[in-house]
Amino acid sequence: MNISRKDTDALNTTVTIAVERNDFQEKVNKVLSDYRKNANVPGFRKGHVPMGMIKKQYETAVTADEVNKLLQEKLEAYLKEENLKTLGNPLPVLKDDLDWKSAKIDFDFELGLSPEFEVNLTAKNKVTHYQITASNDMINDQIIYYRKQYGKLVAQPHAKDDFEITAVVKNEAAEIDTTPTFELSQIKGKANLTALKKAKVGDIVKLKAKNLFKDEATATRVLTISADKINEIEGELEFDIKEINERVLAEINQEFFDKIYGPEAVKSEDEMKAKITEGLEKQFEQQSDQKLLNDVTEYLVSKTKFDLPEVFLKKWMQNSGEKPMTVAEAAEEYDRSEKGIRYQLIEGKIIDEHDLQIKFEELKEFAKEMILMQMAQYGQAGLPDEELDGIVARVMSNQDETRRISEQLMSKKLLEFYKTNLTLKKKKLPFDAFVKEAYGQG
Repeated sequence: MNISRKDTDALNTTVTIAVERNDFQEKVNKVLSDYRKNANVPGFRKGHVPMGMIKKQYETAVTADEVNKLLQEKLEAYLKEENLKTLGNPLPVLKDDLDWKSAKIDFDFELGLSPEFEVNLTAKNKVTHYQITASNDMINDQIIYYRKQYGKLVAQPHAKDDFEITAVVKNEAAEIDTTPTFELSQIKGKANLTALKKAKVGDIVKLKAKNLFKDEATATRVLTISADKINEIEGELEFDIKEINERVLAEINQEFFDKIYGPEAVKSEDEMKAKITEGLEKQFEQQSDQKLLNDVTEYLVSKTKFDLPEVFLKKWMQNSGEKPMTVAEAAEEYDRSEKGIRYQLIEGKIIDEHDLQIKFEELKEFAKEMILMQMAQYGQAGLPDEELDGIVARVMSNQDETRRISEQLMSKKLLEFYKTNLTLKKKKLPFDAFVKEAYGQG
């Protein structure tokens, strides 16, 4: 067997593997012999079918199978020995005149090579790292939420704007039969509001479904249906009023603080606001970090210049899926994927050059931290180490879960690396201003 290589250019090459019959004939003979031992052919005892008959029926297919196994093994070994870093998978060059009975057969494989490039992390970078701050409105809204949560319900004969109504809501045609609680402030339309304000417990009120709620999110929550079904509701919704309650807000005092934070942990409204601010801004860190990762990705892709084996990649995309693409479809797929390919190469280089690879014990510890946080959310803190290790082992035995956790850990490591090694522009913004500046919304 002989393996040779011919470069088309710096990023495209063709590897030729010349296979001789003695490279695979012994394995082919063994497979055919096994077939003969187990073949059931009418007119012949098992194991006594003439080898000529077996060869006529199976030799070409067995030869192709064994040669393909050999080619894969030798090509992988060659790429490793030559330290060739490829993009996509090798593409076999199809030949119409392939003769499986020849003494020597040549097989060609097209390869797209990974480009050589440098990632400059020392330049003055123009990437903004946002620190999102909590606004007074958000802090006050959170206090109101807590006051409602720890307040009390007082039954009332009729509803007002901030009162809560519990009702059985039905629409037979749309298969709606649910018992939500909602506020009058979530209802639109003067006639609808008037009807509900006049109603008392035990009354049945029928309201037109169209444009009944202030927004789509409220409609889906109250009616417990998907957003795409909202506009399909025809006719009226029937509200069977079960409760009308006024929610009296809890007083802001030490008892209120203790219910939320535990005994004496917070002793004043100012301390409570500080706690709320800390909690909100901790939640915002995830959004800030995701925005930073997206912006660094865009920055590195735009500033790190290198060529890709575009023609090869388009051909590979065209032929590598379950269903072959047209030339035009492959070109569109390449355009959609190019930025991602470039960032994967850049990210891989950063990981290799700065030793950011994930080690097993590191992944195991990260998985344990994630599980502990999830357990704490459900009030299951303080698990024995042995039980926790068992949960970690079960999670990591699932390949999909392990891949997901690995991706999260790598994102965390890369973020920490970027924060340390890139010259980032720091900027504090309230949440609403961050959304408007970062995403052009609001």
